[in-house]
Amino acid sequence: MNSHESIRPVASDMPVYLNLAMVSMIWGGTWVAGRFLAGSLSPILAASLRFLLASVALLGFLWLARIPLARPNAGQWLQLALLGVFGIFFYNLCFFYGLQYINASRASLIVALNPAVIGLASWLLFKERLSRFKVIGILVCIGGAGVVIVSRNPQLLAATPDAWIGDLLIFGCVLSWGVYSLFSRSLNQSIGPLQTVAFSILLGTLMLWALAALRGEVSGAAVAGLGMTQWLSLIYLGVLGSALAYIGYYDGIRKIGATRSGVFIALNPLTAVLAGAVLLGEQLTLPMCLGGVLILAGIWLCNKPLAPGRKKRIL
Repeated sequence: MNSHESIRPVASDMPVYLNLAMVSMIWGGTWVAGRFLAGSLSPILAASLRFLLASVALLGFLWLARIPLARPNAGQWLQLALLGVFGIFFYNLCFFYGLQYINASRASLIVALNPAVIGLASWLLFKERLSRFKVIGILVCIGGAGVVIVSRNPQLLAATPDAWIGDLLIFGCVLSWGVYSLFSRSLNQSIGPLQTVAFSILLGTLMLWALAALRGEVSGAAVAGLGMTQWLSLIYLGVLGSALAYIGYYDGIRKIGATRSGVFIALNPLTAVLAGAVLLGEQLTLPMCLGGVLILAGIWLCNKPLAPGRKKRIL
């Protein structure tokens, strides 16, 4: 991130923060939706259907808005293929296979590491300046997410014999999401977030369906046997959790950078807990509220504008 992105007035960034908060709320529900599908379809077929729906939604939006697809050059196609492999193909294999071994709460605890991985990789690979406030904010977000998740389900740390497999797979989600977040910079600026998401999802969808066909997992009978709950879960994952949310996230990265956008992922478990309280009557405990305060404080610290004296030194 260049220096002027670090010091934009906080008021002008408020729409970006609201957009990223909405994206995180949507993603908070994807773990529950994925869990609903875990026993109904093979992981590969579930991922393939999710992104088929996402592809249809994106192409339909482009058609209705009369926005033509861009014409990427050779270098951009390579970048888009990289995003498709890691952000769509590999991420979703890890996501759906991981939920075969561990529950959504335990998975979301691991995914809470995302801001730290993105921030560290930004510093190592792109020399992005990590201020003391950013580092503290990231750590506070992780701590707050951990408090929310563990207080909601204290038994999730009691691992089953095969839980380590699920842990590794979900950590694969963290690594692949880091690649998807960081290696989109030039594409977001050249062809825009909408086109970047559309092409990466289309390429990733082709990869998923090719793998499903090679493994003989394309099953019309399995799809026909899905109930209303499973179809609603797929629609939620594909249309909201993929097409809409991915565009919003990439737009945030384009405007305020990967590290500052990544900390909003810590809101996922908090929004899941709040949704459970509102929709399912689940109890809100004091530790959950404390964790929520820590998450919000961490996001504020990471996005805290620099003092005027420090702005001059980095310009």
